[in-house]
Amino acid sequence: MLPSTHPRRLRRPRRALSALLAVALAGTVSALAVAPASAHGSSSSDPDLGPHTIVFDPSMPVDQIQAKVDAIHAQQVDAEMGDGRYAILFKPGTYGTTEHPLRFQVGYYTEVAGLGQNPGDVKINGAIEVYNRCLPVPEGSDPNCIALVNFWRSLSNLSINFVGGGDGCRDSANFWAVSQAAPMRRVELTGANLSLMDYCTAGPQYASGGFIADSKMPFVVSGSQQQFITRNSSVEGWSNFVWNQVFSGVEGAPAGGAFTDDNKYTTIAATPVSREKPYLYVDGKGKWNVFVPAAQKSSVGTSWKNGSTPGRSVPLSKFYVAKPGDSVKRINLELLAGKNLLLTPGIYDNDRTILVPRANQVVLGLGLATIVPENGVVGLQTLDAPGIDVAGLMFDAGAKNSPALLVVGTQLSKIDGLLKKQHLSDPSNPTALQDVFFRVGGAHVGKATQSLVVNANNVVVDHTWAWRADHGQGVGWTVNTAETGVLVNGNDVLATGLFAEHYQKYNVVWNGERGTTIFFQNELPYDAPNQAAWKHGSTLGWAAYKVAPNVKKHEAWGLGSYIYTNVDPTLHATQSFEVPTTAGVKLRNMIIVSLNNAGTIDHVVNGVGGPAAAAPGGSTTAYLAEYPQP
Repeated sequence: MLPSTHPRRLRRPRRALSALLAVALAGTVSALAVAPASAHGSSSSDPDLGPHTIVFDPSMPVDQIQAKVDAIHAQQVDAEMGDGRYAILFKPGTYGTTEHPLRFQVGYYTEVAGLGQNPGDVKINGAIEVYNRCLPVPEGSDPNCIALVNFWRSLSNLSINFVGGGDGCRDSANFWAVSQAAPMRRVELTGANLSLMDYCTAGPQYASGGFIADSKMPFVVSGSQQQFITRNSSVEGWSNFVWNQVFSGVEGAPAGGAFTDDNKYTTIAATPVSREKPYLYVDGKGKWNVFVPAAQKSSVGTSWKNGSTPGRSVPLSKFYVAKPGDSVKRINLELLAGKNLLLTPGIYDNDRTILVPRANQVVLGLGLATIVPENGVVGLQTLDAPGIDVAGLMFDAGAKNSPALLVVGTQLSKIDGLLKKQHLSDPSNPTALQDVFFRVGGAHVGKATQSLVVNANNVVVDHTWAWRADHGQGVGWTVNTAETGVLVNGNDVLATGLFAEHYQKYNVVWNGERGTTIFFQNELPYDAPNQAAWKHGSTLGWAAYKVAPNVKKHEAWGLGSYIYTNVDPTLHATQSFEVPTTAGVKLRNMIIVSLNNAGTIDHVVNGVGGPAAAAPGGSTTAYLAEYPQP
């Protein structure tokens, strides 16, 4: 994803249980207490959520709010590998007017969210947007303004009545020109189209993936978005596609059909299992809570279309509110005592593993709170218990290799009978991950054998991006080493919005039974030095997505894998998808792409379909609608 040279982005349509508890109990037990209350920009009765959580009240002058959000954006707009982390929160009420709108942009590592129980409780008259990012160029050169590296930001739980600013092109739509790890959740937009590309800044440059869930949208201009997933939402219409557009449980979604160059939509009528992300809210008495949505089955449309979202409310007093610098020993004691965990914005350099031991515990990050595991430890580990929810976090690998960055469940998860007898797994109360992102390299040297390991059964992985960095600091084939992005050992795991890129072996390995993926986006590694370094046995390269040979049931829809081997453009990958050939394993709507004459994928899956071959002058694609083929 090199911002100045990346062709896709610039030219073409990217352990045992006792041992774990012993770690949690290590050290001296200290007093357990939640930090005293006081929040920046809000009343003294509000909780202390750290200096980088900005809370606005509708009584504040719009100009004051405008100045603050603009200042945060100015700091964060180019801070792609920076240390800043911000949460911008709006208490229930209305902000801005038709005559004096509140319009602002969202930069890197910035979360913007409403504090109502429902999206309509916070209304913004104006716009909340992401534009193309203009990168530095030599004097006299053409602008280099792109959306292809617009990562790590979010917008959620509010309504926007779009009001223009009288600036021509910018009045034509609310722009959300983003790529990976930039979710929009629980948003209602009226008054203009939503555009997923920015056609006003140096023309409509390509964007590389995104995620919308639990939202009510007007007409959506997809434009130059190369791939996108929309889940459990409603849209008034949707324009065009580039490579891979997936809709699951979306009212008004475009019709799917034969997956060809003429129709790249994958439309699934209902989402098999979903669990919306937990969120902060302030109730009518001014009390702060975290709402934890209930799991839904075979769901369509937003969770709030018939009233409030089903679920449970947890007072913030039942959370340990952590800040960067807090010891993991303290955090683990709080979790062991039954508290939930709220990580306020910032970077957490942790010298031991955070352990989540109890059923229904919530770990929620604000402002893309980032865990950096030091000394080769695992960043966070959950034990075998149902209903755990981990959301809104980023894991950034440390310089000493970690075996994994996040591990969900233990090896006990393999013993199905034990788990069921002990109630350690529950299909009606699945463990969930929402908006959990992983980075290996980029901001600094990072190493991790695996990024995400799912051992538990009955897990929903709702939007994740596992990224071995291809640009930034600490990047290189022998520098930011990482074998696999996502390893699934548990049974009955569902992934909705699965992004994994540039890992040196398989990007995704699925060993569990009855797994399901709805949308997969992948780029193979750019930087393999030669074919000998990137092969195993007689197989050239490594598949992007592998299902283990002994798996009997697995399903996946809307799968995209791309190659751009810029160090050695002659490299081949035998195939992007590798699965057992059996009636219970089904893949639907697959695309492979070779980008800008650098690398070839010989086949789509198991020697079938393809190639997507290196060719001068642009990208080549190949499609396969179904495997096994009828």
